[in-house]
Amino acid sequence: MTALYDVAAIGNAIVDVIAQCDDAFLEREGLVKGSMALIDPARAASLYDVMAAAIEASGGSAANTVAGVASFGGKAAFIGKVADDQLGHVFRHDMKAIGCAFTTAPLIEGPATAQCLINVTPDAQRTMGTYLGACVELTPADVDPAIIEAARYSYLEGYLFDPPEARRAFAKAAALCHGAGRMISMTLSDSFMVDRHRGALLGFIETQCDIVFANEDEICSLFETQDFDAAVKAIAARSEIAAITRGEKGSVVVAGGQIHEISAYPVEKVVDTTGAGDQYAAGFLYGLSQGRPLPVCGQLGSLAAAEVIAHYGPRPQVTLRDLAAQNGL
Repeated sequence: MTALYDVAAIGNAIVDVIAQCDDAFLEREGLVKGSMALIDPARAASLYDVMAAAIEASGGSAANTVAGVASFGGKAAFIGKVADDQLGHVFRHDMKAIGCAFTTAPLIEGPATAQCLINVTPDAQRTMGTYLGACVELTPADVDPAIIEAARYSYLEGYLFDPPEARRAFAKAAALCHGAGRMISMTLSDSFMVDRHRGALLGFIETQCDIVFANEDEICSLFETQDFDAAVKAIAARSEIAAITRGEKGSVVVAGGQIHEISAYPVEKVVDTTGAGDQYAAGFLYGLSQGRPLPVCGQLGSLAAAEVIAHYGPRPQVTLRDLAAQNGL
């Protein structure tokens, strides 16, 4: 089958609310710096009320990644659940505006479209409180075979490993993907999520996942070790390709017994780390879809991550295709 999409992603469809804050604000609100916590509608409302002036934009980890793929010039599709409400309409419009296919039927009754309240400290760390709302209503029925089978690579957002129905949707996507001779990838998303589902995640990675994305904390959490090299060795034995980001240290790509160390692109000032991992995955997967060597895929990921941490918001503010060309990629 001819591929219609370079990357198809399944993830949480969320509208991000991003504001600046200081450490004292996090302490007053009982927020763990650098973490992602799930919150209920009442907590979402109370936190929103005390946040500073904010930027609102469509987000969600996997949705940010396909936005990056589209910015590189790739063809992308997204599967995720929004409600039939104002924010849901905004999210759908935003995905269409970037050229990403998004045909998942909206939730007619039930919770509202999800929100992620992101507070960014001066050191660019982001602390997230997420009301998942309609996101948790994603089911296997929402996984469209016509999309998954037509994508060179499918990408699964680890945050969706929490709801049981979404986990079954992942299993369906993996079966469709492999049945069509495609590859499936997954991001671990958050070390707290890894702690909650370590056994199930390892089982999924070993039996159904070809490519794993993680940061240093997440991969060490997965294997319950502080030894980064040991964690890299462990994931290399369980996944065909693994890409592990390390912030200013760059990233490590392991595949076929080889280790590729990728340098981080210099950034004049780190403003907001929201979306760094999402955009790294975008560059990496776009590179894979175009048949680029693994080190180049890592460089594309690093370039996209560098662009997004230099401004507020989780999506590119320049055309990544042009940025790559300017950097000889």
